[in-house]
Amino acid sequence: MDIDTSQPWGLAIDFAGRATLTEAGHTVHVNVSDTSLSDIIGPDSITGTYSPVNITAQFTESGANNSVLRGYGRVTVLPVGTAPVVPDQTAIQRAVAAALTNFADNTAAYTTLCTKWTSTDDGSSGDGNTTDSPTETSAP
Repeated sequence: MDIDTSQPWGLAIDFAGRATLTEAGHTVHVNVSDTSLSDIIGPDSITGTYSPVNITAQFTESGANNSVLRGYGRVTVLPVGTAPVVPDQTAIQRAVAAALTNFADNTAAYTTLCTKWTSTDDGSSGDGNTTDSPTETSAP
């Protein structure tokens, strides 16, 4: 991912801290948000410190039979002392890299899981019949 040095977080984000980008062929959704429960950015009334900022990057890819693989990455930027968090232009880049790595790991794990159950389909449905049609019974 290329960092836009003209942007505080290295990527243009909207008023709600969201952005979408394409990386390695995936459409990645990014969210930058502080961890406070307040809509006013200010120091915590008890600790006197500002809240950390979380940067998340996530995407999904869908396949056959409703299969879905996800990639998720998260980076937390901590405040220094009692000052607010200073934007880190590499934070989004690191979150996106983590999401791509998570996706690759999930893909490998899914592939490994699927190889444990190789197809043994010999035309039978497992009930002794050689076809998938219902069993015919005759009345006594």
